[in-house]
Amino acid sequence: MNGKSPDDGLAANRALWDARAVAHGTTPDDAFYDVDSFLAGRQTLHGIERELAGEVAGRDVLHLQCHFGMDTLSWARLGARVTGVDFSPAAIARARELAGRAALVADFIEADTQNLPSRLADGFDLVIATYGVLCWIGDLDAWMRGAAMALRPGGRLVLVDLHPAFQTLASYEPFVADWPYGGGEPRCEAVTGTYADPDLPMAAQEVVQYPHSVGEIVTAAAGAGLIVDRLAEHTEAAFDARRILPQGPDGIYRFPFGDSYLPVLYSLRAVSPPDPRRTAR
Repeated sequence: MNGKSPDDGLAANRALWDARAVAHGTTPDDAFYDVDSFLAGRQTLHGIERELAGEVAGRDVLHLQCHFGMDTLSWARLGARVTGVDFSPAAIARARELAGRAALVADFIEADTQNLPSRLADGFDLVIATYGVLCWIGDLDAWMRGAAMALRPGGRLVLVDLHPAFQTLASYEPFVADWPYGGGEPRCEAVTGTYADPDLPMAAQEVVQYPHSVGEIVTAAAGAGLIVDRLAEHTEAAFDARRILPQGPDGIYRFPFGDSYLPVLYSLRAVSPPDPRRTAR
C-alpha cells in the first residue's frame, strides 16, 4: 500500500466520505439521493434487502455504514427501531439532521464498523449493510465479528453488495478489468467526483479500497460464528453507482458477457446461532 498503514487508509477514506456526506443530496442534479422526495415519503430500499430482512416492524435494526441516513430512516418508516453507524462525523451529523426533518426516530453512532462499540452487543434482531460496503473494509474478519457481536441469538445479518466480479471492471466499453478478484490487499487510488452527481466538482482524494472474493466473504461470516442460510448472485440491478454498465430498454442494468450476463450484485443472509441455554433440555 505504498508504505501506508491501515490507519492511513482509514483516515483517507474517512476524509472522502466526510466530503461526500457534505455534498450528497445538496444539488438539483443529484437524482441519486434527492432529499426532497425522500422527505415527501419516497422509500429508498430495494427489493433484495427487503425480502431478506422480512418484516421489520417492532424489530431492532442496526444499519452499518449508513452514510447520511436515508436507508436507515427508510427502515424506520417500515416500523423498525433503528440505529445507524458510520465512521464519518459529517455523515452522522447530517443523518441526525435528516431524522429531525423527516420526523423519524433513529439513533446514529459515529464508529468504525471494524471496531463496533461493545454497548451494541446482543442488541439487534437484524444487522443490515447494503451497496458499496466491503470494498472499504480492510479487516473483513473484524467486520463480520462486529456484526455477529451485535446480533441477538437467532438474529440475522443481511448483506447486499456489488459483486466482486463486477468490481474487477474499470470500464465496460471498452472492456477493461484492472481490479483483483479477492485477496484483500489494499489498493490506493485517487478518486474525483462522486457517483451521486458526476458533474459535482470535488477535489481529487486518495483512498484505499480492498478486494474481497465471494468465498472470502462467506468464510469470514462462518469464522465469526454466523450460519449462512442464503447466498445469491444477481445479474440485474436497478441502478449502477459505478456508471459503467449499459442500461437496458427496461431501465435495468446488466453486465453482458457473450450470450449471458455476469452478476452485478450478491446477497447474503446469515443467522446468529440460538443461545444454547434456551435450547438445552
